[in-house]
Amino acid sequence: MKLSLVIPAYNEAGRIGGTVTHVCAYLDQQPYDWELIVVIDGGPKAAAEEARAAAGSRSNVRVIENDVNRGKGYSVRRGFLEATGDRRVFIDADLSLPIEGLAGMMARFDAGADVVIASRTLPGSRVEGAAPAGRGLMSKVFNLAVQAVAVPGIADTQCGFKGFTSRAAQAIFSVAQSDRFGFDVEALYLARKHGFRIDELPVTVRYHGGSSVNRLSDGVRMFADILAIRKRHKAEDKRQN
Repeated sequence: MKLSLVIPAYNEAGRIGGTVTHVCAYLDQQPYDWELIVVIDGGPKAAAEEARAAAGSRSNVRVIENDVNRGKGYSVRRGFLEATGDRRVFIDADLSLPIEGLAGMMARFDAGADVVIASRTLPGSRVEGAAPAGRGLMSKVFNLAVQAVAVPGIADTQCGFKGFTSRAAQAIFSVAQSDRFGFDVEALYLARKHGFRIDELPVTVRYHGGSSVNRLSDGVRMFADILAIRKRHKAEDKRQN
């Protein structure tokens, strides 16, 4: 299996079916074998039913459900550890990062990258539509904290489109513990720790509303997450040494 694509989905009823249909149509045009894993992160059953209906009889599409809302990090980790692909990619369910960007990501893997992350700050990136109010400021402040505490040198750790080789995914997500928004930072922290090559990829962002992120409460949790990540892994490094 060349590619495993994981889509974590929370409160995406009414949209997830269209996402599955669009993603499958794109992947059907690719020259490699693939599987799609949709992880429904709790909530009403309608989202899982919608995703399964869109998948139809495809044997390479799986819809799995968390018993309760566990968080995006938990859902991505679960999907990656159940995946079988040589390359394991996750993308946000709203497709604000278009699936068509996968071609560039696969090319970076072909060139030797272990981890490929989309970045909204690189030359060549493009933003269409207006970001949710307050998101730009929150992202800038959060990134300053990430640079200072966890992964200096990476300008955009939170973009919802990242890929890992199977070797990198197993090494990182078998030990990662962050269940919510801080999981991106922990994954990149661990990638650096293991010496994996991380490539950043310009991306088109299409904002179209419906974000489930609460700028205040989730922002506080994100800051708490990065402090916990640093503390946890620094303690582990000391024990290993």
